[in-house]
Amino acid sequence: MKKWLVILAVAVIAAAIAFFSLGGKSQQEAAPADSTPSAAPAKKPTIAVVVKIGGIPWFNSMEDGIKQQAEKMGVDAFMVGPTSADPALQVRAIEDLIARKVDVIGVVPNDAEVLEPVLKKAREQGIKVITHESPNSQNIDYDFELITSKALGEAHAKLLAETTGCQGKYAVFVGGLNVPAHNAWADAAVDYLKTACPDMQQAAERFGVAESVDDSRNTTLDLLRAHPDLSGVMSFGSQGTIGAARAAQERGVAGKLKVMGLFSAGQGQRLVHDGAITGGFMWSPLEAGKAFVELGAELAAGKNIAELQSTPVLGDIKLEGKVIYADKPLSLDKTTVDELAKIGL
Repeated sequence: MKKWLVILAVAVIAAAIAFFSLGGKSQQEAAPADSTPSAAPAKKPTIAVVVKIGGIPWFNSMEDGIKQQAEKMGVDAFMVGPTSADPALQVRAIEDLIARKVDVIGVVPNDAEVLEPVLKKAREQGIKVITHESPNSQNIDYDFELITSKALGEAHAKLLAETTGCQGKYAVFVGGLNVPAHNAWADAAVDYLKTACPDMQQAAERFGVAESVDDSRNTTLDLLRAHPDLSGVMSFGSQGTIGAARAAQERGVAGKLKVMGLFSAGQGQRLVHDGAITGGFMWSPLEAGKAFVELGAELAAGKNIAELQSTPVLGDIKLEGKVIYADKPLSLDKTTVDELAKIGL
């Protein structure tokens, strides 16, 4: 009997110790209802966009678009802007992004051919690649354009023909002689003028100066000295129109020399109102930045872009091979430039 009482007492003491070690709760109450470990939060896709050159208004606006769309879609996205329009700097930037194992690399190439090997390397490591202004790039998933090359080139050629009366000579500036989109726009413009203005000739072969205000200004000054009958400059690059217009002002021919092309509204606003820039057509770099993130997020999620007929950023789209075409032109003239400048373009 005594032995039984001793065993009972020991059992009671053990139970009390267990109860108080659980803070006065039963083991059923103390254990969580679901002991399965919670799943780790999904990793946000990382999208990096390498542009031609940092610190100029066009790409500042593109960076704003990248940031806005990244916040909206809940992804990590950022822009890399080299200090000059040197293709080697873009190669170096892409090599760094490959080492960082980003999910998507976007590029606005300075020289598409130079980038092909490093873009191939990126894709071999499972990184998605998107280009802009480079419809002939090969080692990519997709390129996107906010206006067709033919439409953009011909719009500028029509403006040149109307404002010069097809008189005199004209010059063509591009961002680089190996920038596919710029040269496609230039080709379309020249082809149009051959038919619309058969007597109007180019003053010289096209110049790859349109990503530098200083280079395009100096080239325009040289052309004005060599060709007194120069009547127009078409620039397919965001800084060429600005440089050519400043040269026209210096030589006292602003308004007489018809200068047109792509440019940032904020940067060219005063030149438009002064008559040094005749006008031009462009697309929104802000929208292009958003499109990089939108398409990059879709690709990172494994979506089939080829099945899409429209997107929230691009609107209705048309797919030709690897090239996505939207139709979002913007006219740059005295009636539109102030409003476009206000919204950061």
